[in-house]
Amino acid sequence: MKQKITTLLFDLDGTLIDTNELIIASFLHTFDHYYPGQYSREDVYQFIGPSLAETFGGLDPERKDEMIAFYREHNFANHDVLVREYEGVYETIEILKKSGYKVGIVTTKMRNAVKMGLIKGRLESFFDVVVTLDDVQMPKPDPEPIQLALKLIGSEPSETIMVGDNSHDVLAGKNAGTKTAGVAWTIKGREYLEQFKPDYMLENMRDLLTIVKQ
Repeated sequence: MKQKITTLLFDLDGTLIDTNELIIASFLHTFDHYYPGQYSREDVYQFIGPSLAETFGGLDPERKDEMIAFYREHNFANHDVLVREYEGVYETIEILKKSGYKVGIVTTKMRNAVKMGLIKGRLESFFDVVVTLDDVQMPKPDPEPIQLALKLIGSEPSETIMVGDNSHDVLAGKNAGTKTAGVAWTIKGREYLEQFKPDYMLENMRDLLTIVKQ
């Protein structure tokens, strides 16, 4: 008998809210300061998804914390100007919640930034659990954040779908034993995400409403 889906975990940036322009602008602002003329818009796509510590630590371990602070200052200052809603997200999350599904967020962002994003997307009242970078030792693709979310929400991996726009989301779900769904609106391109073999590929967030009934 097929396991019924009861729980949906979501990445935040690039999945529930369109933060791509904010993230790109924040990276370019930081790189223009520390590495003038070395990074183009396309160059920063590779840094969307991993934690800031992973990205900046890989570039310059000694200045990692300084660069993270520089990035976050720009990110917070420009958040509400550059962040947008994705079509279909609000109503899908609302329907899932009203239908009795457990919904949660698993993100590599810090809690204060997550709160800003949820308010901007009008989503702050829906989620049963929000696991952020502040809550774990190891970020995605390590299974720890998903395992913590499932523990707090009282669900099993086999009844859960992890939804995200990046390889880290799909791999974290696989590592934790959940089903996985990629989003075709990922800035890295559908083909990029398909190579990590998510169980589902969403053209619109509303596709979940059909998937959970299968």
